[in-house]
Amino acid sequence: MLTQTTSRVLEPSDLDAALAVLDREPVANAFVTSRVQVAGLDPWRLGGEMWGWYEGGILTSLCYAGANLVPICATPRAIRAFADRARRAGRRCSSIVGPADTTAELWRLLEPQWGPAREVRRHQPLMVTDRLPEHIAPDPYVRRVRKDEMETIMPACVAMFTEEVGVSPLAGDGGLLYQARVAELVGSGRSFARFDADGKVVFKAEIGAATDRACQIQGVWVVPEHRGKGLAAPGMAAVLRYALADVAPVASLYVNDFNTPARRTYEKVGFKEVGAFMSVLF
Repeated sequence: MLTQTTSRVLEPSDLDAALAVLDREPVANAFVTSRVQVAGLDPWRLGGEMWGWYEGGILTSLCYAGANLVPICATPRAIRAFADRARRAGRRCSSIVGPADTTAELWRLLEPQWGPAREVRRHQPLMVTDRLPEHIAPDPYVRRVRKDEMETIMPACVAMFTEEVGVSPLAGDGGLLYQARVAELVGSGRSFARFDADGKVVFKAEIGAATDRACQIQGVWVVPEHRGKGLAAPGMAAVLRYALADVAPVASLYVNDFNTPARRTYEKVGFKEVGAFMSVLF
């Protein structure tokens, strides 16, 4: 039993305590919660370490340290402890992402050693909805992507990622990890698209994280030549219908504050802003 105030790497036996912390903010923590529910806390299966912060022997804050560094329900003292641990370990992540206030403080402490970042997105509205829109009919042509359509969906996923993040997901390992992630979403029935008469993707989106309490929609993309034609809102309504019927009672997403067309689309479909994320990209 830990009685002092300290941080440490969590072990598989800490799973219930970690899930209790994650469950305090089910929408904001959906991404990490979904991974922990599937993989537990074993670093090899989880794809990273889970750091825990204890106050008086009680686990109060977490930080996921994998491809992303993600502070979770982190108090000011926990953020300082996580920053110290991150500095000692050296930067292994490609981004820091999480609730805007805590992520900003974590980055303030890490920037002298880890900076400069390639890009800092300080305010990314977190939006949620628990119902289908009343005045936007779901696009009947948006459907689940089949496993035999991987070669068709993959170029659209690469184009979306490159446009959104500013670097290609094919860099480094030739795209093996990214392709595995896309295949995982397709295989689990959480990848959606509309195809034109030639079989080309014109709209796509994924349910990137899913728990029994919330899911997170990501990767929303319309092929450039079809933008401004009204595909996005009905497409999102279709994905939302699948999400609320088959996955979770609440759907969420976060969006760049400078992406005005996307924000308008999400508002039109019924998403409401409930908070903000921040991303630091390396």
